[in-house]
Amino acid sequence: MNIRSFTLIALCGMWIAACSKPDEGTGIPVKPTPDPVPGPGEETVVIPDYDDDYRSIAGWDYHTKWNLANVHDPSIAYYNGYYYMFGTDASYGNEHLKAPSGKHFPGKRSKDLVNWEYIPGAMDEVPSWVKEKLNEFRAEMGLDPIASPQYGYWAPVIRTVNGKLRMYYCIVVDNYIKSGKATSSPFDGSWTERAFIGMRESSDPAGGKWEDKGFVTCSSSDKGKDGWSRKSTSDWNAYFYFNAIDPSYIITPEGKHCLIYGSWHSGFALLELDPATGMPVKSVGAPWADSPEGLADNGFGVRIGSRTGTSRWQGSEAPEIIYKDGYYYLFMAYDGLDVPYNTRVVRSEKIEGPYYDITGRNFTNGRGDCYPIVTHPYKFSQGYGWVGISHCCIFQQEGTGDWFYASQGRLPDTAGGNAPNAVMMGHVRRIVWCPASAEDLDNLWPVALPERYAGLKAKTITKDDIAGAWEHIDLKYDYAKQDGSSRLLLAKDGSMSGALRGSWSFDEAKQYLTLSPADGKPVVAVVSREADWEASPRTETLVYAGTEKDLNATWWGKKVSD
Repeated sequence: MNIRSFTLIALCGMWIAACSKPDEGTGIPVKPTPDPVPGPGEETVVIPDYDDDYRSIAGWDYHTKWNLANVHDPSIAYYNGYYYMFGTDASYGNEHLKAPSGKHFPGKRSKDLVNWEYIPGAMDEVPSWVKEKLNEFRAEMGLDPIASPQYGYWAPVIRTVNGKLRMYYCIVVDNYIKSGKATSSPFDGSWTERAFIGMRESSDPAGGKWEDKGFVTCSSSDKGKDGWSRKSTSDWNAYFYFNAIDPSYIITPEGKHCLIYGSWHSGFALLELDPATGMPVKSVGAPWADSPEGLADNGFGVRIGSRTGTSRWQGSEAPEIIYKDGYYYLFMAYDGLDVPYNTRVVRSEKIEGPYYDITGRNFTNGRGDCYPIVTHPYKFSQGYGWVGISHCCIFQQEGTGDWFYASQGRLPDTAGGNAPNAVMMGHVRRIVWCPASAEDLDNLWPVALPERYAGLKAKTITKDDIAGAWEHIDLKYDYAKQDGSSRLLLAKDGSMSGALRGSWSFDEAKQYLTLSPADGKPVVAVVSREADWEASPRTETLVYAGTEKDLNATWWGKKVSD
């Protein structure tokens, strides 16, 4: 979630089926799920037919039909038979605030990652400790208290810990430091106030029952108590060094509990937590010092990476950390949260770093833009396509161990009306693990698939299945632009023409499609069976995703005909 002030506007999604009886014990209306009787070997999955442009049911009265509408900065965890999702406050016209309870950090839950029902959010109002801490720090800075702070509810992370659903949440204070006035007032020559991270837990998230555990950390500065002046609103030399938003939480294989947080200012911080309480191991002191090392001494953590080592305005945020096969993979969002939002990933053998990208670039030392690209604004030939696809959560599916990527997606300007930056549909995609090069097939990197998950079962794909016409997207870093598709013909004789000219081959055992252009290095892509969400009606198809360590891009593809 970007620290810059803005009004969150999102739309509601559309789920055609009507809601019926309430879930016993929660009173939450539940959509009846079709239960066809399958024949031998038949598949029972129904590809969703709801409309991605759901402005017609934006009002609160339709909230039981929203499905994956109104999703912003989601976090997902499996708990007691359901996948739970909570995110930043966002809905078209702020309709979610009309909820009778659970107004903030709106929630959803699902059995299958495809069909989602609304549940109460985790909070009705800001806990009292936030204002108390804020004004305690202001008093130490010689500043007047703020009587009525303006709050934002941003970017929680949820995990199942010690038999409960645990949430680390962000409360931003949208007031100027100098005057204490709301930032909607004239600029007063200072930076915006600090953000806070708190924690709460629940054993009944569907019922909206949470217990607040209090203060975890807050934004901290290496410019001392009084370095908060700002020359103008175009001055990006931020007061805060660690910006206390966008937490990610991980338990290492050794049992260490860690919070990674940070956004836009000077990079990401690593904070060790007590396994029993979930609070920082080191007591948190004053949120200012004369150096980053002083902030670490005060309990605010150590920096583990930054997009640019010397800049205080990173254009990167939303760290998300997972562990797989000996590596910690750190996902992050790049650029403005509207059109250009895109996702990158780096990895390390140690939680503390150093983290490297696919090219060997050192993210911990801030050596520049990192690759591979995990998602980016895109458009196939049909439909509007999507922009703003980032601030992800990464999680595993129960029973399969498959990895998934979830984020919001926004409709672009071409959708017309008030859609740009307003329609925010939740996207859930499978992750495939792609070889870094044709010569290094065991060096695997995560990339999201180009089509969203619809619950289709895995199926072995053959070489004969691959041959045909595809749409190919060169998913490259093109700031604030959608990467469009071009026709690609994969002929039965192993030649390819159109978007790429050269040859192709397919490894059925690994489901690897190697695309070998005559004028470049081969790219090994992973092929999967997914739903074509742009088709009408939606149907199954084949897709691919692949990268190459020197490509500085990702290749996405979708089969459109034999």
